[in-house]
Amino acid sequence: MKWRGPSRPKLRSARKPCLQKQLARPILRTKKARSDNSSSWVLLFAAALAVAAATSWWLNSRNYESTDDAQIEGHLDLVSPRISGTVSYINPRVENNQFVEVGTLLLELDPRDYEAELDHAKADLDTRSAEARSATVNVPIANAISFGGLHSAEAAKEQAMAGVEAEQANRDATQHKLQQDEAIYARAERDRVRYQALVEKREISRSDYDARETEATAAAQTVEADRAVIVSREQTIAEARELIVQREAQVEAARSAPQQVTDARAKSDSAAGHLEQARADLRTAQLNLSYTKIYAPVSGVIGRKTVELGHRIQPGQGLLVIVPVDDIWMRPGQSVAIRVDAFEREYKGRVESLPGAAGPLFSLFPPENATGNYVKVVQRFPVRIRVDKDQDVEHLLRPGMSVEPAVKVH
Repeated sequence: MKWRGPSRPKLRSARKPCLQKQLARPILRTKKARSDNSSSWVLLFAAALAVAAATSWWLNSRNYESTDDAQIEGHLDLVSPRISGTVSYINPRVENNQFVEVGTLLLELDPRDYEAELDHAKADLDTRSAEARSATVNVPIANAISFGGLHSAEAAKEQAMAGVEAEQANRDATQHKLQQDEAIYARAERDRVRYQALVEKREISRSDYDARETEATAAAQTVEADRAVIVSREQTIAEARELIVQREAQVEAARSAPQQVTDARAKSDSAAGHLEQARADLRTAQLNLSYTKIYAPVSGVIGRKTVELGHRIQPGQGLLVIVPVDDIWMRPGQSVAIRVDAFEREYKGRVESLPGAAGPLFSLFPPENATGNYVKVVQRFPVRIRVDKDQDVEHLLRPGMSVEPAVKVH
């Protein structure tokens, strides 16, 4: 039976969607299966990665302990003097961030005061040695002539007193000469000042002024010489008076033979003690002179240098710190890009030197990160960077300008 009319196409169109739905079902099931399969592989890979990470962490935790609350420490060797003095020389290599070898001469104090003390100690030792020998010799002599030296001792006393009077007369004469020389010097100085004013006005020649200046200088030197002679006379008088005291003691000793011998032996023992004391003073003077040269106790980098030429330093005063270093994380010579805020441009340079330790370690209260700080303190290293010669031809850079350096460490 045939279908006629418009009903046949309607039947066909009604059956077509059913066919499309039947064909779409297997396609959807295929896509879903593929999605489930991919998810399974992803989960399996993630689980394997987690197991590997856990295994690695477990193995690492068995062999290592880690902390983020620590800092690198090092020995800071403080260099300080043993004696007081004025700094007369500093090694040119002794600057912050410079490396020095152990035994390097760092600085030297003015040795003249300690050289004078050493000379004085040597002279005192010679005097004490002579006194000790004399006292030792006087013991048997005193024993031999103890019963017959009274008149000789009195004569020696008179001679010593005469010597004091003679030295006093010489001193008085020198004082009169000093007064005359001081008057000559005062007149020469007034002439020099007057001639100086004239030479400044160009009313006289320079040679005339030089002659007056030479006369004033010579007169001043004469005055100083006279004063030195007076001091020498005073010392000689004091020594002569001491000799009088000794002669008086000899007179008293001569009056009693047993007491004289006993006194001679006591003087010998005292002189021996003074001799040992003089030897100890000499050793002390030699040590003090050797302490004027300060050497590096260890090899390392210099930091916190506070001493300068001409400074007056005291024993125990901190002069500088030497930081022994074996390795550093940034090497001198690495290239640096320097951005200057004032010009909005970059300069090229290189790391010239590095400090021995972080800046805060040189402070009065250095931080201790290992004591339990919960917040890490930024450690800053004062790095010395030198700008390349061809970068600042216009000489625009000035001290105090803000810059942002970037160091290439790898």
